[in-house]
Amino acid sequence: MILLQLIYSGIALGMIYAVIAFGYQLTFATSGTLNFGQGEALMLGALVGLTLVGLGVNYWLMIPIVCVFGFIQGAVVERIAVRPAIKTRSEFGWIMATIALGIIFRNVAENVWGRDDLPFPSPLPVAPIKLAGANVLPMELLVVFGALAMMLLVELFNRKSIHGKAFVATSNDRDAAGLMGINTGLVITFSYALSSLTASFAGVLIAPLTLTGATMGAVLGLKAFAVAIIGGLSSGTGVVVGGLILGIAETTTGFYLSTGYKDVPGLVLLLLVLAFKPAGLFGKTAIKKV
Repeated sequence: MILLQLIYSGIALGMIYAVIAFGYQLTFATSGTLNFGQGEALMLGALVGLTLVGLGVNYWLMIPIVCVFGFIQGAVVERIAVRPAIKTRSEFGWIMATIALGIIFRNVAENVWGRDDLPFPSPLPVAPIKLAGANVLPMELLVVFGALAMMLLVELFNRKSIHGKAFVATSNDRDAAGLMGINTGLVITFSYALSSLTASFAGVLIAPLTLTGATMGAVLGLKAFAVAIIGGLSSGTGVVVGGLILGIAETTTGFYLSTGYKDVPGLVLLLLVLAFKPAGLFGKTAIKKV
């Protein structure tokens, strides 16, 4: 039963990694760039949510407010850090710019909320419930279903709405989409906004299970990037599978070996994927004509 309980906790952790990694996919699909401040978007979402809850806002009402905040924050990141690099065709400018903005956001958070980690009140009962003989926290179930629901909603938006189809068209061929009259610049801005929205949403999901602070997003963002690479930056299924693998590997390794080794299995898997399947477990190798 201990193993089953570790698997439950690993699934919840892995789904958080997956929803953040899903945000990486959104920006990479439209612009070929990534927001390396994605972890800070999660952190800001959690801290803004904590402030709203402290002001008396109901947790469930707080979630859409935080999502709007994340949407705006992502659009700002694209306008300041990514768009200038795309216009000048700078190959690495967006990398340093998004990292720099992430550091700025972290420093601002430290000055506004302090350096200490803060508890986030849980909206659900803290007493565990029995599931197939093992204990699972209600909040862990919310994390799993909430993360899946967010990714499903984004996929439905892309497939069913006219704006989502513009997103898909830009993802498939940005130049052709531009020639067909699609404002690809606006689509890229939207992809960054949507990416930060998913990260902010992940922040308020995981916050009740852990402490909330200015540094909480750094490790989560990095591990989510590893999940995106392991699963494949072009595969939604890949980030879910990669997140589950990494989450379960961390919880089981931390219990059976040592918490000091819990990061090792994921990093080893990342190195193996980069060596033998650089496009990811579910990714497709791109073929370019030169």
